[in-house]
Amino acid sequence: MSAAVIIPSEPPKEYAPFIRDSKTLSKQKRINVFDYLSNWSICFSTGSASPQEIDNFGIVEATKMSMRRAVNDLNIKPDYLLIDALSIELLDIPEISIIKGDSLSYSIAAASIIAKVTRDRYMETELHVDYPAYDFANNKGYGTKSHLEALKSFGPSPVHRYTFRPVKLSE
Repeated sequence: MSAAVIIPSEPPKEYAPFIRDSKTLSKQKRINVFDYLSNWSICFSTGSASPQEIDNFGIVEATKMSMRRAVNDLNIKPDYLLIDALSIELLDIPEISIIKGDSLSYSIAAASIIAKVTRDRYMETELHVDYPAYDFANNKGYGTKSHLEALKSFGPSPVHRYTFRPVKLSE
């Protein structure tokens, strides 16, 4: 899941410390900041790549596809793009790739938070309901023990990448 966001300015002081790399925030703090960003940002959108696209094109190219979809779905065309570590190419918009961008740019950090909360909600609701054996509500795409055991017992679901090779559980 990728996100694109256009923000009006630097965030107010009470939110600025929390608009940073989504992985550094607790789940509840991410949700609170997401709610704030939903109202404060000028516009935002998300994009994704299917497991089949990841398998066919590789994770980096599929990530770029996801990012392009997020940018193309914005209601307003941005003047330029700030991107965390990658160059997404193929858009007629100037771009700047920033290593560790989610710790250096409010725009990139806001996109990180929007993408993570949106992805987590999708996994907790739709994927968990459709494929309860894999415990998507709790593993959020990471190889938790229960998720790896489900893969071992049931094999991959239609939403799993076939090129992903989880670590084998000890017998």
